[in-house]
Amino acid sequence: MTAEIKYTNPPTLPTPVGYSQIVEVRAGRLFYIAGQVPVDAKGELVGAGKFEVQAEQVFKNLAAALASIGCTARDLVKLTVFMRDMNNLLAYRAARIKFFGSVTPPAAPAVTLVEVSRLYLGEILLEIEAVAAA
Repeated sequence: MTAEIKYTNPPTLPTPVGYSQIVEVRAGRLFYIAGQVPVDAKGELVGAGKFEVQAEQVFKNLAAALASIGCTARDLVKLTVFMRDMNNLLAYRAARIKFFGSVTPPAAPAVTLVEVSRLYLGEILLEIEAVAAA
């Protein structure tokens, strides 16, 4: 069974860029993906001090998690993003656009973005947890 995913942006709410205000899901399976951070398969930090490199690795890890369950970016329905510095917002958006543009049509899950003072390792600048439906 393939999930039915409907993205909605009601006219009474602002139209977001790159995500949706509401995502309706009818699915046989839901997957909760733990927060992905910029580490490689050995658990070593990638891109110390370089937000763009870390963002690329985080989305690479998210893609790997999705592939392991037979999903792609198209199956994501919700992201929660934790950033250490909101000054990196444009770089995050660029990485997100590239990731969601990897599927046709581009996915636009619901997204919550939060600036935090620290993640589990001080060198980590970005963490993304996700929910996928299939």
